[in-house]
Amino acid sequence: MKFALVFACLCLLVVGPARSAEIETSTGVVCNALSQVERFVALNNADPQAAVRAVNAEANDPAACRVASIAFVRGEEAVTVRKDAVAFQIVRIRVVGLVTATGLRAVPPAYCFALFRIEERIARAVEPRWAPHPIA
Repeated sequence: MKFALVFACLCLLVVGPARSAEIETSTGVVCNALSQVERFVALNNADPQAAVRAVNAEANDPAACRVASIAFVRGEEAVTVRKDAVAFQIVRIRVVGLVTATGLRAVPPAYCFALFRIEERIARAVEPRWAPHPIA
């Protein structure tokens, strides 16, 4: 009995606490495949709905990509893409709910890919506020 208790405590130390996934909500483009999101980025010229329709037509699937308000958990970053001067991350996500007019509605988990804009800032050189002292 004592050995089992010590073993269980050691296992907890090795494994550590479980981390919960953070659920986010957002409205944006989600697609079934990574290549479909990449294609959406390439086609989108200030008209996301037209780009979604074009990707869906190419995929012969009216639900391949869509604009949706969802609750999700981010997975690993799949790829970073650029369009003009803007960078995006395409991330695999697990959808766990839909945002509706009456609130959040849970749905069976489903995996898809989502597009997130990367906020980039221009770095500029800053003059040091100190000057090295000459060695005497």
